[in-house]
Amino acid sequence: MTGWRSVLTSKWLGYLGVVVAFAIICGMLANWQWNRHEEKMAVVHQLEQRYDAPAMPLDEALPALDSYDPADEWQPVEMTGRYLVDETLLVRNRPYNGQPGFAVLVPFQTDRGGVFVVDRGWVPTGNDQDAPDEIPDPPVGEVTVTARLKPGEPAVGDRTAVAGTNQIATIQLSEVQKQVDGAIYTAAYGQLMAEDPSPAAAPVTYAEPEIDTGLNLSYFVQWIMFAAGAFFFLFYVIRQEQRNSRADAEEGLDDTDGRDDERRRRRDARPRSDNDVEDDILDSVPR
Repeated sequence: MTGWRSVLTSKWLGYLGVVVAFAIICGMLANWQWNRHEEKMAVVHQLEQRYDAPAMPLDEALPALDSYDPADEWQPVEMTGRYLVDETLLVRNRPYNGQPGFAVLVPFQTDRGGVFVVDRGWVPTGNDQDAPDEIPDPPVGEVTVTARLKPGEPAVGDRTAVAGTNQIATIQLSEVQKQVDGAIYTAAYGQLMAEDPSPAAAPVTYAEPEIDTGLNLSYFVQWIMFAAGAFFFLFYVIRQEQRNSRADAEEGLDDTDGRDDERRRRRDARPRSDNDVEDDILDSVPR
């Protein structure tokens, strides 16, 4: 077979099947990488939209104690009330800038009746490594607090609160509820932005999070290129096969012509007979 008809063989159709299967796998991996990229970009977009947005009243953002919309993460909220200082909790194993420490949770009794958990910031581990040396007190009396909404955290393995202490393993609000008097907001808590009046000293304020978008977009492009490259490679191999077939055919024709010329040379070189000589003499006589 010649031309592209030569591709319609079981050999090349088998190669094509392998390439198609490889391209499908590459496409699935590329789609997964693209979805991961989209998820991260959605988080980045939400952070940009919410982090520095104007504060809204807490009861508007969370109309009920169990209310929370994931789209509201990082949304600043404002509330007025007083801190329940005696019910302060410490969240263990909270490194910050490479240093071990604790997150300081202080329940906040709002003037609307609910108790909202406020993460006032970070304090370093003390000399005994089991507790901070000092926990700055929040303002006393009526305070206006602005905080960014965060969802409650899940349980971490089998780690739980340390019995007989004010320390917990994670900001799992169902566990926090067990250590706080009164009904708390059970789906979200707040990461402190500002307090009015401002205290003389406060825990370390958290910096704006840096979201690593990773290399998912680059991997997406790479998988697409791998899939396309497989087809280009198959096309290249087929073209090379066709060129080699044509070259072999042309070489066969050249060999045939060479053999005909050789036969003529051998015929001309054979000994001449008397008849051949006589014919040459007769042909040379003028007429």
